[in-house]
Amino acid sequence: MNSIQELFQKKDKNLLSIYFTCGYPKLDDTTKIIAELEKSCVDFIEVGLPYSDPLADGPTIQDSSQKALENGINLDLIFDQLITIKDSNKTPLVLMGYLNQMLKYGEDKFCQKVVDCGIDTVILPDLPMVEFENHYKALFEKYGITNVFLITPHTSEERIRKIDSYSKAFIYVVASASITGAKGDISNNQITYFERIKNMNLQSNLIIGFGISDKKTFTTACKYANGTIIGSAFIKNLGKNGVDKIGDFIKPINS
Repeated sequence: MNSIQELFQKKDKNLLSIYFTCGYPKLDDTTKIIAELEKSCVDFIEVGLPYSDPLADGPTIQDSSQKALENGINLDLIFDQLITIKDSNKTPLVLMGYLNQMLKYGEDKFCQKVVDCGIDTVILPDLPMVEFENHYKALFEKYGITNVFLITPHTSEERIRKIDSYSKAFIYVVASASITGAKGDISNNQITYFERIKNMNLQSNLIIGFGISDKKTFTTACKYANGTIIGSAFIKNLGKNGVDKIGDFIKPINS
């Protein structure tokens, strides 16, 4: 059983996850952000690996990735930072990156580093299903790593059910067929989509992301899923107010 499965056994409603970009705003902020998020009692943390061509990310996260790379962040440094808090951090971490990062770094080396940091769940949005089935499923099982798949309003029922059969942590329900970023209130079309997924009675837990930005959108989304991930709104707040004010952002949402 991985760390996210254990989390869902303790709590299966109104989960709040926060995404942040390693190396942003400052090169050495990664562990500080995780510590502040843990103090703020978020349920799990999505650790973003900065990438020069982040296909799923909107302008806010793209900008944070660019600044992190300019700061000098790289995978070796990220893993070095994360391993220092392996024993002290009690909040589950989910690593979010892109397939090319793992390929360039070395698949086995990447997986071993993930495990060394005490992480057992990854999100690779651009990992094709056929590649997962033919190769990465066995690779991840070798290292005890669970992959999280994303679905969108355009994902077919057949594919959703296949994803459901492979999922051990949760299914990432992308709230809209677009890139990340706050988009205001949740629309009626989105609610119809959330209801459709909920009514499929999948075996997997559901976490909604993309466009969740505040208490209102968090509460609405949680009616149709086990919880949500907030990314761009948190990154904006982090860039404006710094690491020391993280609790001021989390408290109104998580209260």
